Amino acid sequence: MTGGLAAALLPAVERSGALWVGASGPLKAGNHELGEGALVKLDLPAADYDGYYNGFSNSTLWPALHSLRERISFSEDDYKSYRKMNAFMADALLDYKERDAFWVHDYHWLTLGAELRDRRVDRPIGFFLHTPWPAPGVMQLVRPHRELIEAMLAYDLAGFQTDEDRQNFLACVRAELGLAPSEDGVVISPRGITRCQVFPIGIDTDKFARYAKDASSNPDVSKLLDGLNREKLAVGVDRLDYTKGIDNRIQAVGRALDKKPKSIALLQVATSSRDGIPSYRDYQNDVKAVVDDVNARHGADDWMPIRYETEPVSQAVLAGLYRAARVGVVTPLRDGMNLVAKEYVAAQDPISPGVLVLSKYAGAAKELDAALLVDPNDIEGMAETIAKAIEMPPERRLDSYRKMIKKLQDYPIGAWWADFVAKLEDSRIGVAAGDSIPLDAGASSRSESRTIHDDPAGPSGAIDHSERVSYPDVAVPATVPADHFGHIGFR
Repeated sequence: MTGGLAAALLPAVERSGALWVGASGPLKAGNHELGEGALVKLDLPAADYDGYYNGFSNSTLWPALHSLRERISFSEDDYKSYRKMNAFMADALLDYKERDAFWVHDYHWLTLGAELRDRRVDRPIGFFLHTPWPAPGVMQLVRPHRELIEAMLAYDLAGFQTDEDRQNFLACVRAELGLAPSEDGVVISPRGITRCQVFPIGIDTDKFARYAKDASSNPDVSKLLDGLNREKLAVGVDRLDYTKGIDNRIQAVGRALDKKPKSIALLQVATSSRDGIPSYRDYQNDVKAVVDDVNARHGADDWMPIRYETEPVSQAVLAGLYRAARVGVVTPLRDGMNLVAKEYVAAQDPISPGVLVLSKYAGAAKELDAALLVDPNDIEGMAETIAKAIEMPPERRLDSYRKMIKKLQDYPIGAWWADFVAKLEDSRIGVAAGDSIPLDAGASSRSESRTIHDDPAGPSGAIDHSERVSYPDVAVPATVPADHFGHIGFR
């Protein structure tokens, strides 16, 4: 599946003049040869990649961040590889230490800011977490959790998808480090001053609307929709990931069909993900078994209620599928945001839109509260809501759509990008490189050597730019699966 976060961010990267640093694909001995252009491609060291990516990042952090306690596993060797990879990236980024600022993305790089500070990088460093952040009781199950939380306080600005995520992180800071964040999320630590704020990521709403409008002439869209009754069609689009709740969703469709045969069809696009992790391979088998069960019970020679597609689909084709479906079903067990929910709304026909059924545990539910919200663990409840969505009258569909599309138009991806960069400027004016403090260096605070403007307008009410810098030159380190640079962070 192409698109998602990578496709959303790339235009902003190009417009801003930033560099996006990520994996080139090949896993080598760990050289630092960097490509040119907006995408800076870095060869990651093969010796540590599996432990870093499949191990600590996605077998420890990923389930923990999504509050799935039973799926958390831990290996000391994996954690060592994670730290080595963060150190490796920091060394590589020294070639760009004179850039105006650094913006680090996601859980793969929680300690990168600390590594940069320990190498005397004195530029502003921001961090954005695309996943949720769990409550302290869950984060404590990650063995080096205290070390990770301490390292995150090396960032000048820590961004979260929702206020719940931000509050959970601040609760961890209180519980594990004994620090007292301010009411507006400012943390003072031996690392300096860190501002914790909320930035709900948006999408390019207009682009998805254009894609959807043009989709009627796309043969790939027609092929996927062939033989489906659009009046009774629901669509789901996900990576094959156990956090996405695909198995529960399909069971819910099965229950709806138990009550009213042939009342609904589901087109489920589910591309394989993280095949190197056994739990992901097991989940793929579980989902396929549920699909086969529902189709066996409710299908006929000329019709199957679940059309299950596992091949990657372009953004233009996805937009066409979204517009064709009466119902978009986005039901993750937990999600940082979930851009599919926003894409579905953006792709709708403004005159006759479809209905969004959305998990209340997705970050998008905080904004798209006009959707039909469901508990993804309640299969019976989801079945009833999906059936209700199929039958929803036009006036109610239109009212829900108008409320949601306005929110998307008010805060698209470009506004999200500009908002974060502006807040990064407000968060830190500059620190002498020699004031960098390693985590084990005691409690003397680097914060004494820098100015933080709590009020952007200053005490006089006039905006003070005398010590400000602007950041057209942001370097953006971000992780990607090794097989393709462009497949970053589809969640």
